[in-house]
Amino acid sequence: MEIIHFEHVNVAYDEHDVLHDINLSIKEGQHTVILGGNGSGKSTLLKLFSNDLYPRFSETTTKEVFGKKVWDIWELKKHLGIITNDLHYQFSERAPDLNAFEVILSGFYSSFHIYEHQEFSPLHVKKVEEVLDFLSIRHLRDKRISEMSTGELRKCIIARSLVHEPKAMILDEPTVGLDIKAQLNFIEMIRKIAAHRTIILVTHHLEEIFEEVSHVVLIKEGCILAQGKKEELLSDTLLSKVFDLPLHVKCEKGRYFVQSAG
Repeated sequence: MEIIHFEHVNVAYDEHDVLHDINLSIKEGQHTVILGGNGSGKSTLLKLFSNDLYPRFSETTTKEVFGKKVWDIWELKKHLGIITNDLHYQFSERAPDLNAFEVILSGFYSSFHIYEHQEFSPLHVKKVEEVLDFLSIRHLRDKRISEMSTGELRKCIIARSLVHEPKAMILDEPTVGLDIKAQLNFIEMIRKIAAHRTIILVTHHLEEIFEEVSHVVLIKEGCILAQGKKEELLSDTLLSKVFDLPLHVKCEKGRYFVQSAG
C-alpha cells in the first residue's frame, strides 16, 4: 500500500504558490527522508500529509493518504503519528506538571492535559505501560515535564503517538535541541520503531538519516527536485544543488554526513 500518493499537487498561500506540481509516492515499509533547506517547503508538505492543508483544486490533482482521498482528521492521526517541534513546545509550555505516564495517556484523546471527563480503561493503562517498556523509558514514568531534559520529553511525545499503533510515523527534525549523546540515543530509538512501522523523516540534517532509510525525496523552492533510492540521490551534485553550496557527501558504516567542498 502507498502511504502517500500525490499527483500534480499545488499549494498556495494568498494566491502565492508554495508547492509546485508535487508528484510523490511513499510506500508502506519504505523508510523515507524528505530532505531540503529552510524554506524549501518541507513544513507545508508535512501539513498536506496530516490534512491540515489542502491543495488547490485541479482536475489533474490526486491526493491520497493510505489510499483514501477523504479522512476524518482525528481518525487519520490514529494511522499516522506526526511528531513536530511545535508539539514538544506545546507540552513544555502548557503542561509542565504532567509526568511521562500522563503525557503518553493524553494521546488517546489528543489533548495536552488529563481531564476529569476523559475516561480511561485498564486497557489504556496497559498500553501506556507497554509503550514505556518498548521504548525503555520506564524510569521516566513519574518524572514531570518541568524536570525532563529535551531528549526525555521528545521520547515521551514519541511514546504518546505509539498508543494508537500507527502504521507510519512522520518525524519533523526530531533531534533539534539535543546534544550529541542524546542525538545518537534518539536515533537508535527511531531505528527500533522502524522495525515495526514506516518512518518518514523530514529534515535538513544528513546526520539524522539512519541506516534503515532506503529512499530520499529532495525538495527545493517548493518543488520535488528528485526522489529515489538513498544511494543514488545522496550525491555531491544533487545535495550541492539542494543547498546552493558546494558539498561533499561521505558515508561511513551506513551513516551519511556532509562537508563543504568549497
